Amino acid sequence: MWFFRAPTLVHGEDALQHLGELQGNRAFIVTDPVIRQAGLLEPVRDALAATGMQLATHDDVEPEPSLATIQRGAQVMRQFAPDWIIAVGGGSAIDAAKAMWVCYENPEIDLEALSPLEPIALRRKARLVAIPTTAGTGSEATWAFVITLPGDPPRKLGSGHPLAVPDLAIVDPRMTRTAPPRVIADSGMDALTQAIEGYLSTWANDYTDGLCLVATRLALDHLARAYHYPDDAAAREKMANCAAIGGLGYINSMVGLAHSMGHALGAIFHLPHGRAVGLCLPYVIAFYASPARSAQVKTRFVELARFCGLRGNDEPSAAQALIERIRAVAAEIGQPLTIAEAGIAPADFERRLDALVDNAMNDTVIFASPRQPSADELRALFECAFHGRPVEF
Repeated sequence: MWFFRAPTLVHGEDALQHLGELQGNRAFIVTDPVIRQAGLLEPVRDALAATGMQLATHDDVEPEPSLATIQRGAQVMRQFAPDWIIAVGGGSAIDAAKAMWVCYENPEIDLEALSPLEPIALRRKARLVAIPTTAGTGSEATWAFVITLPGDPPRKLGSGHPLAVPDLAIVDPRMTRTAPPRVIADSGMDALTQAIEGYLSTWANDYTDGLCLVATRLALDHLARAYHYPDDAAAREKMANCAAIGGLGYINSMVGLAHSMGHALGAIFHLPHGRAVGLCLPYVIAFYASPARSAQVKTRFVELARFCGLRGNDEPSAAQALIERIRAVAAEIGQPLTIAEAGIAPADFERRLDALVDNAMNDTVIFASPRQPSADELRALFECAFHGRPVEF
């Protein structure tokens, strides 16, 4: 038995005006200082004015939000007692709002021990609206969230619960108009990576395949234009749709090894999430398609490549065509193609390599990878990704 979970999506120009249809008493806006300073809260507040609800704003969310940030926000939320939570921002703000919501309705919960298989209480106190301001994580369409746990080194926790999918996702491309080029690039690589990994996942199914394929093609076709021409409303809308569509796909099929490696890189070296997973993706694809793989490893690179207009009559050649296309897009938008190019010094990489391997091996999404690496293979993958070496194992 399988489930397909999704919010109600309102998309396109003026989608934000749908906020005026909400009915309730108090709305709690979760965001970050950058969104507030960019002036993106004003249209949200203006749209909510028609509801007559009392509003409170919590803008204390940092990139890659920490467990302490979640706990602090949940406490403020309990004091205000909202019946609507409005998340405005990129993946960090939306993820933080989901985690705060879980803690708000379940005060005794331990987020580190949260299991998607165990029941929790949600929607007894509030419902959630997600309004993305970047075209990346697709968090507005998913029930997952990523938070950073304390430690040396720190560790990213990929968690969530099926009930934590937003009730409403408002995908208004106007809300992405202030995103700087570097954010467009990082978030766009995230959207591309999760779409591809969602299609390759061992949990992929008929309900998710089309979503992941369309999201992959949208990213390959429109990311570079959205980066170079931020005022191109059509490209911006295509990428906003890409993120939400890919989110619907991968959350119902799961991601894989590129995210496990990216989570480790992001937590230890503080790389933006999309940049980290995007630079790992070509190496992971090469690992999946390597002639050295077991005969039991099944991939679908030929179908994926053909849908995206690429050539390849067998898995290795189709995978190579996809790798070349991904790297071409990444290079065009100034993304690093190796860990070294991301600014990590060789000595720092070597010093943290054991931790990178441990964190990636213990990441929750690695299980859905079509080829499961050993610790030695994962170490070698990180080394290939650092130096830009070909994957030949």
